[in-house]
Amino acid sequence: MGESSSGGTWRRAGFAGAAIGVLAAGAAAGVAVERLTVGRSVRRKARLALDSTGPYGGLRGTPGRALADDGTVLYYEVDEIDGGGEGGEGAEVPARLRRLFGRREPAPVTVVFSHGYCLNQDSWHFQRAALRGLVRTVHWDQRSHGRSGQGVTQAGPGAVPVSIDRLGRDLKAVIDAAAPEGPLVLVGHSMGGMTVMAFAEQYPELTRERVAGVAFVGTSAGKLHEVTYGLPVLGVNAVRRILPGVLRTLGAQAELVERGRRATADLFAGLVKKYSFASKDVDPAVARFAERMIESTPIDVVAAFYPAFAEHDKSASLPALRDLPVLALAGDRDLVTPSSHTEAIAALLPDAELVIVPDGGHLVMLEHPEAVTDRLADLLVRAGAGPEPTTARTEPGKS
Repeated sequence: MGESSSGGTWRRAGFAGAAIGVLAAGAAAGVAVERLTVGRSVRRKARLALDSTGPYGGLRGTPGRALADDGTVLYYEVDEIDGGGEGGEGAEVPARLRRLFGRREPAPVTVVFSHGYCLNQDSWHFQRAALRGLVRTVHWDQRSHGRSGQGVTQAGPGAVPVSIDRLGRDLKAVIDAAAPEGPLVLVGHSMGGMTVMAFAEQYPELTRERVAGVAFVGTSAGKLHEVTYGLPVLGVNAVRRILPGVLRTLGAQAELVERGRRATADLFAGLVKKYSFASKDVDPAVARFAERMIESTPIDVVAAFYPAFAEHDKSASLPALRDLPVLALAGDRDLVTPSSHTEAIAALLPDAELVIVPDGGHLVMLEHPEAVTDRLADLLVRAGAGPEPTTARTEPGKS
C-alpha cells in the first residue's frame, strides 16, 4: 500500500531533522556542556535580565510607510541631520562629527540601510547610533520582517516565494517614499546587500543619477549553493535536498513550530551564536539582542524567503557599479556568507575598498561595530559626503 501524502511529508521532515542535527552538532555540543553546569531556570532568568536591561535596538526615528507594487506595507524610519544645540543628543554631535569626519561637516546625503534575512532594521544599531544626527539615514524593515507587513504575494492559497528581484523593487518603493530626491548611499548586509544588487540591476538609470556610493556587508553575489557552513559537505547537501519541502510543511504548522522553538531555546541560542559571531568575548547582551531578532521571525517567513537564496545570482550586474565608490566588507570567519564571496564582489569592482575584519562572523556590524562604522565613514568621504577624516581610526577587528 502506498504511503499517504501527509505521512510522506512528515517522514521527510524526520530525515531533515536528522540532517539538520548534523549541522547543529557543533553548537549543540557547547550547549550540552552548559546544561551540565547551568540550570534552566538560571538561564531563563539571565535572558529576562538581558532583555530588560539591554540597551540595543531602542533607537527610533520618524516613522513612515511605503507601499510596494504588490500592496505590501513597508515600514521605515528616518533620522534627520541634527543641528546641535544645548544638552541632550545634540550636544554630542560635534564630538561624533570630529570623530568620524574630521573638522568639516558631511555634505547632504541620505544613507539607506537594508538588513539581512531574519533580522530587522535594528541590526544596524551601532552604525545608526554613530551616524545619528550627522547624516540623514533611512532604516527599513524588509517585507514580513520587523514592523513591515507580511508580503501580500506570500500570503493566502496562491502564495509565491519571495525573489531577490522583488526585494529590489521594495527598496525602490522605500526610496521613493523616504528619499525621493538627493544623493544616496546604499548599505546592505547579507540579504540586504542582495537587495541593493537587485535594485541597481532593475533601476540602472536611477542608480547612475542618484547613487553616490554602495556598501556590501557580509553578503554574496551568488553561488550560495556552494556554502558548507563550516560543516561536512555530505550533511549540507542532504539538508539542501529536503529543506525547502520541510520548511513549507513547517510553515503550514507555524503555531506548533513556534512552541517547539521556545522549548528548544538553549539549542537555538547556541546556533545563533555559532553562526552569527566568531569572537569568544562577544557581549552577552549583544548576543541576546541578535537572538531576539532572529527568533522573532516566524517560520512561515523563513520558509517563504529561503528559496530566493539558491536562485540568487547578481554577479553579472555588479560591473554597473564600477564607477561608484564601493565598500566590500566581511568577517574573516563568516560561516553564512564567507569572506570569499565578498572578495569575489571586490574582484568584479576593482576600485572597491575590500575590508576583511579579523575574528568577525556574519553579524560583523554588531560584533565589531566601530570597525564597520569607520569604514562606512570612509565610504561617505569617498562618495563626496564628507571630508577626509583627520583623526585616528579604529583598526579592523577592534571595537
